[in-house]
Amino acid sequence: MTHVQSNSHAFAARRPPAHDDNHDHEIESLEEFDRVIAAGSLAGHRVQSVDLTDRTFALLSTDASDSVFLGCAMEEDAAAKIRAGGALVFPPVPDLPFDPYRGGLYGPDELFARLVDAGYDATPDARTYAWFQKTKADGDIFASMLRSIHDDAVSDALDEDLAGAQVVGIMGGHALERGSAAYAGAARLGRQLARTGLTVATGGGPGAMEAANLGAYAAPFEDGMLDSALEILAKAPHFAPSVTDWARAAFEIRRGWPDGGTSVGIPTWFYGHEPPNAFASRIAKYFVNAVREDGLLARSRAGVVFLPGAAGTVQEIFDNATPNYYGSRGEPTPMVLVDRAHWTEKLPAWPLLQALASGRSMADRIALVDSVDEVPETLARLGTGAPA
Repeated sequence: MTHVQSNSHAFAARRPPAHDDNHDHEIESLEEFDRVIAAGSLAGHRVQSVDLTDRTFALLSTDASDSVFLGCAMEEDAAAKIRAGGALVFPPVPDLPFDPYRGGLYGPDELFARLVDAGYDATPDARTYAWFQKTKADGDIFASMLRSIHDDAVSDALDEDLAGAQVVGIMGGHALERGSAAYAGAARLGRQLARTGLTVATGGGPGAMEAANLGAYAAPFEDGMLDSALEILAKAPHFAPSVTDWARAAFEIRRGWPDGGTSVGIPTWFYGHEPPNAFASRIAKYFVNAVREDGLLARSRAGVVFLPGAAGTVQEIFDNATPNYYGSRGEPTPMVLVDRAHWTEKLPAWPLLQALASGRSMADRIALVDSVDEVPETLARLGTGAPA
C-alpha cells in the first residue's frame, strides 16, 4: 500500500518542464527512445506503447525520474528499477484487441489485418467492435476507462499528425453505393481538393466518406486510374451483405496502385456495423462518437463540405454551425452544402442555416451549390469572407 501511495503522490507533481513543448517529451517509437537515451536521461518523458523488452540495460542505467511509461512491455527488473527511481509505470493490458496507449494513428493494413486469409470478422477492427459491444453491455468501469484512455491517445496522435495541415472536411451519407454517379462525384471532389494541397478528412466510413478518401488516394495518379478503380469497386457496391467482399475490393485497388495520396478518416466503433474504409491513409478511430464528431469538425479549419446525407449529416451541419454562430473557435469556417434540392426540399437544412447566419459574420462563410464541380471555387471564395 505504501508503494502505491508514494507513486500516486509523485504522479500529481509529474509534468514536463514548463518551458518546453509537451510533445518534445513524448516517446512513441523505439527510435525516439534510443535518441533520448543517447542524450543521457529519460527524466520527465512520457513513453507510449513502446516495446522495451530489449532495452533492459538502458532502463537500468538511465535516470527515469518523473517519467511515465504507458503500456510499454519491459522486463520486471527494469520496471522495478524505474519505479524505484520515481517513474510511474502503466503496464500493458493483456488480451485486448486494441492498444489503449497507442502513440500513433491507425492505418488500413493494421485495422484490416487478416482480412485476406480469414475474412473481416478476424480483423482487429471487427474484434475491437465485438469487445466494445460486450463491455458496453456489461457496464464495466475498467473497460470504460480503457476506452477513454484510447480515445485521448488517438486525439493526441491526430493533433500531431495534422499539425500545420490545411484540413477540409467532407461529410456525407454512409449509404451512397459504389457504382453510382454520386459516389463518382464525391471521389472526383476528393481528388480535386487533394490536388490543391488540402488534406481531405472524412468520417472514415463507407459511402460518400469512402468516395472522398478514394479520390484523395487517386490524386497522384493519372485521371484514368480513378475511372478504373470505380469500375472495380462497383462489383461490391455495399458493405452489406459481406464486409469481407467490400473491403477486399478496396485492397485490390491499393495493391494495383500502391502508394496513393494521403488523407484522414475519423470513424467510430459506436457505429461499428459500418466498417472503416481502406482508402484513408491515416485513421483516427474512436469509441465515443461525440468526441469523434467534434474532433473532425474542429480540425477542418479550411472548411467543411456537406454532401447529401440523412440524420448524421444534418447533425454535422449544425454541430459545425454552432461554433461558427457563437465564434467559439475564432473566425467562422466555410460551410458548403451540395445539392440544392436535397438541402432545400428533401431535408431543408439550408433555410435554417441561412436564418441562423443572418446578421452574423458566418453569413459570408456559407454557400449552397448544385454540384460537386462548384465546390473548390466556392470554398476558395468563402475562405476570404467574400459574400456568397
